[in-house]
Amino acid sequence: MFSEDGIQDSSRSLTPIRVLVPGTGPRFRCGGLSVALQTARLLSQLRATEVVTYRDREQSHLFLDDLLHQEDAPGEALWLVSWGFDVPKLIKKLKGRPVAYQAHSSGYGFDLPPGVPVIAVSRNTLGYWGDRAPRNPLFLIPNGLEPQWLARGARPRSNQGSAVSTQRSIDVLVQRRKSSPYVLNQLVPALKQQGLRVEVQSGWIDDLVGLFNSSSVYLYDSAEYWRGRGVSEGFGLPPLEAMACGCVVFSSFNHALVDTLTPGVMAHQIGCGSLRYDVQRITEAVATPQRWQAPIQELETLIGLGSEVVMEKRWQTVLDQLQTCSDAGGMSPSSQLLSSKPTWWLYWERVMRAVISKARPVLTQR
Repeated sequence: MFSEDGIQDSSRSLTPIRVLVPGTGPRFRCGGLSVALQTARLLSQLRATEVVTYRDREQSHLFLDDLLHQEDAPGEALWLVSWGFDVPKLIKKLKGRPVAYQAHSSGYGFDLPPGVPVIAVSRNTLGYWGDRAPRNPLFLIPNGLEPQWLARGARPRSNQGSAVSTQRSIDVLVQRRKSSPYVLNQLVPALKQQGLRVEVQSGWIDDLVGLFNSSSVYLYDSAEYWRGRGVSEGFGLPPLEAMACGCVVFSSFNHALVDTLTPGVMAHQIGCGSLRYDVQRITEAVATPQRWQAPIQELETLIGLGSEVVMEKRWQTVLDQLQTCSDAGGMSPSSQLLSSKPTWWLYWERVMRAVISKARPVLTQR
């Protein structure tokens, strides 16, 4: 929106925002829910924002079906969907209403209708939708670190002059969820045989910052977990959270992890070459973590870019761009929206051009 003097007025928004989640109870507790709730909290600083559930009815939140019955399309709200497997049916249910897709993981296999914006949380996911939906409005807003990681994380800082104390009660921390069988069944026993104090964490932890602050080395090997499910690592916050607490990170480098992790610099490859090689490097990292930690200045820059202050500014920019796109008819089904031909059609066109090219000399000779 613009004021009378032509200056952009971000306070005059087109719509309030509704962030859709299946529910907020324990059975939905995961990284995706945490990100959705964090997004709602950040957006509430910029627009009127509500969390809306669509599976569980909860007293503290509105319910999708109730709202759809109460309000005729297109309504006043911009709906934000994110739960990968539910996205196609949610977009169908919200037909005729402004909707945007906050894309975490990629690889679910569905296509998006023309005009539905994609707000990717990683460059890996952005590239996926840049290929699959090149005519849809595309944006990038990485997931942000919650303030507790920046404030309480016991990482080395440039103004300290030296690294933080290496005296930590846990030598090697592993989180059972997403960890590969190799890490759990081969690497962990081998590290324990070396006399290292290894903690395999499972279940919900109230103070994750405290757990990471108590650990020297953090292992994250999610490549097989995601490959077995056919979708990607959406962003990979745990390694970034570990680095914010001064841990040396050994990680896989699949999907969105490469947005933040440079092999041999910010983190080190796990499951690399042989079990013996892993054990040797991890043991050395426990003994001399300063030699293996991410460079202080690069880490501070990375952590700063992930702060909620930066994320809030990026959301403001994207909301302004969505406003302009909407004003120009770029999100309205009634407009002549740009779209890309499906992959099968592009392939068929290429095959037909090749057939015609080979047949032309023969037809000419006749």
